[in-house]
Amino acid sequence: MEGALSEMAAAHEELAALDPKLARVIAAVDAELIAARRADRDRDRFVALCRIIVGQQVSTAAARTIWGRVEEAFDGPPTPGQLVKPDAEERLRACGLSGRKASYAIGIAEAVVAEELLLDSLDAMSDEEVVEAVVAMRGLGRWSAEMFLIFDLGRPDVFSGGDLGLRRGIQIAYELDEMPSPDEAVAIAERWSPHRSLASLYLWEAVHANPR
Repeated sequence: MEGALSEMAAAHEELAALDPKLARVIAAVDAELIAARRADRDRDRFVALCRIIVGQQVSTAAARTIWGRVEEAFDGPPTPGQLVKPDAEERLRACGLSGRKASYAIGIAEAVVAEELLLDSLDAMSDEEVVEAVVAMRGLGRWSAEMFLIFDLGRPDVFSGGDLGLRRGIQIAYELDEMPSPDEAVAIAERWSPHRSLASLYLWEAVHANPR
């Protein structure tokens, strides 16, 4: 534990040294909050992907409520085996998922059961290989795959140029008149490698602290 904390502190220091403008954001954010964000992730990868589906285009509070209903309906986080049963769609829709989202979650379950999606093999894959595996599932695009990499696989050097929050965070950190484009954001983030995931967490916190 002590070694992990020391490693994390070193990463924070290295990131701050890479970019004086981002260093100001880092100094303003509680490092313990960032550590909690990094630790708060689903260890069950199937559950993580299902929660990403549930959270699409709804508020965080709504997603949490819907997921709570799902866990109640299935006596805990649903398993792939439960979601391939004939009544799965009806049960998911009763929890508040749209028909489309229910079909996406069931599709992931079917891929896992058929061993078309090998979740245990993801650790051996590169970031881009994980993205390819995830986006092959209906309902999961590149942004979803990148969030999965950051929050659920704990990959250290991921940046999602298409994320509005990260683009807004760069605007705040760099005191820009306008948000950078996705390509511009990716180019700026290059200087934060190999700590782009950590930089992303700080940028999101900057947005939370500076609501429009």
